[in-house]
Amino acid sequence: MPKAALIMGSKSDWPSLKGCVEVLRTFDIEVEVHVASAHRTPEKVAAFADHARENGFEVLIAAAGKAAHLAGVIAGHTTLPVIGIPIKSSFMDGLDSLLSTVQMPAGIPVATVAVGGGDNAAYLAAQILSVKYPELQEKLDAHRVKMAQAIEADDAKIAEEL
Repeated sequence: MPKAALIMGSKSDWPSLKGCVEVLRTFDIEVEVHVASAHRTPEKVAAFADHARENGFEVLIAAAGKAAHLAGVIAGHTTLPVIGIPIKSSFMDGLDSLLSTVQMPAGIPVATVAVGGGDNAAYLAAQILSVKYPELQEKLDAHRVKMAQAIEADDAKIAEEL
């Protein structure tokens, strides 16, 4: 079974990340969720990332706001794919979090989704894992068809209103 981890810098990030977990579970991806701070519990973050592969994780998702260094610190400790979710904070509407997550030095990449983009982080994780798990590719294809059908239904509804 594919396995991912979602690490958030603070418990206050959880409300904006529940959708990420729901999407991962929709695709039957096992997910563990943890709170660990790059600044307040740096040893915990480093140990988690250092042992992530041997603990069966195949992709890591890290969410943080303000000085959003969590994804970068994790990426510095593993060669597993890391997806960063910048969290909207009270300062700059999350732009600071976005820049802290996306601006990584060469050789230490963090795939970064939109501010608050937990759902897209889960879809990206599913796409990454689909390289190894063909059943995920089938589920992703079916999801895309479902989305297209929903747009077609919306288009028909609008046409009826005219």
